[in-house]
Amino acid sequence: MTFRSRLADFYNSEWCDLRTIRGMKNCVARVVRFVIRLSLVSCSMLLLDAEEPTPDTKDPWKTLAVLIGQWEGEVSGQPGNGKAQREYKFILNKHFIHITNQSTYPPQQKNPKGETHEDIGFFSYDKLAKKLMLRQFHIEGFVNQFALQSIAEDGRTLVFESTAIENIAPGWRARETYRVLSDHEFVETFALAEPNSDFATYSETHFHRKAKLRR
Repeated sequence: MTFRSRLADFYNSEWCDLRTIRGMKNCVARVVRFVIRLSLVSCSMLLLDAEEPTPDTKDPWKTLAVLIGQWEGEVSGQPGNGKAQREYKFILNKHFIHITNQSTYPPQQKNPKGETHEDIGFFSYDKLAKKLMLRQFHIEGFVNQFALQSIAEDGRTLVFESTAIENIAPGWRARETYRVLSDHEFVETFALAEPNSDFATYSETHFHRKAKLRR
């Protein structure tokens, strides 16, 4: 049944007989209920749209600019406890933010041989999707691609979730969460999820600024 035929049946029914007072009342009541339902649906759609992360399209780097500079921090997690060095800087006419990272874990009970982990990354802005993107290249051969999933109202917490991971079994997911505590301090949490499982923290690093680079 088409919308037009449904509408005709509605107006021609005994419940909406405009020739009687009762019919007019019923018709008005139905129209009011319809308008209320339509308003609720519209509000729900607006709320769903509001939940999407919306970086400033005039300056998509506004939320990440605080990261520009050199950082050092304490890292803890599944590989053990260690030290981290990190740098963020603009490259290629400020179209990208380049990231270099090194985490060093001395020999310990969790990690008897110790290890040094290195990775590089790039933040970019997808103008079509209107989303910040993050790509990481790890010394172990993994390549992680993330898309921004949420930004806190104050712009100080950003959550990126993986859209693709290379060189790992199908079904794995990754998540990067940045919590900016001040212009000189932030916490990064890296979480992994096995296939059909929830995210579990792999490592967390508490960074403090070393020296700020000119933007």
